[in-house]
Amino acid sequence: MLITHDTRCALDTVVDLVNSAPEDDTPEGLPDVAALKEFVRQHEVSEVGVLTEFDLTAVRRIRGRFASVFAAPDARAAAMLINELIAAAGTTPRLTDHDGYDWHVHYFAPGASVADHLAADCGMALAFFVVAGEQERLRRCEAPDCRHAFVDLSRNRSRRYCDSRTCGNRLHVAAYRARRKEAAG
Repeated sequence: MLITHDTRCALDTVVDLVNSAPEDDTPEGLPDVAALKEFVRQHEVSEVGVLTEFDLTAVRRIRGRFASVFAAPDARAAAMLINELIAAAGTTPRLTDHDGYDWHVHYFAPGASVADHLAADCGMALAFFVVAGEQERLRRCEAPDCRHAFVDLSRNRSRRYCDSRTCGNRLHVAAYRARRKEAAG
């Protein structure tokens, strides 16, 4: 599957957005407007105006809807959720070449809110996976204490953990220790 630079950036953005949600013992990743501004800056989200509490609330709302896409049981369910996201965003595809980047497609309407911008661009990035029959690459970490979202871009679709150096390694070490303990009797 060919993944363009823009699609890859949108995938990284949506994964980080979904993973910013508070879970059992993790705090809210977007606690205030300042955190949202930093998120927008880090992900180089273009054409964003002044951010407000309204934007923060709207971004948190679509974050939950994106989380549902990663939890969708099949392509049909994922497609329904993605269609709702991009339709509500008022998607307006247009070609642009800004900030030193070659021609690429923006899916958000000019002047769109940051939530609509994210819903359109990130929704389209996820849509490409459903269209390509690759919806199963939109996953949650299999570590029992994690559950972060990630996109499995491995050649054989075998990635199980959000980060093999943390979650994957931690589980492999635990399994190794359990085997050694059992062998020691």
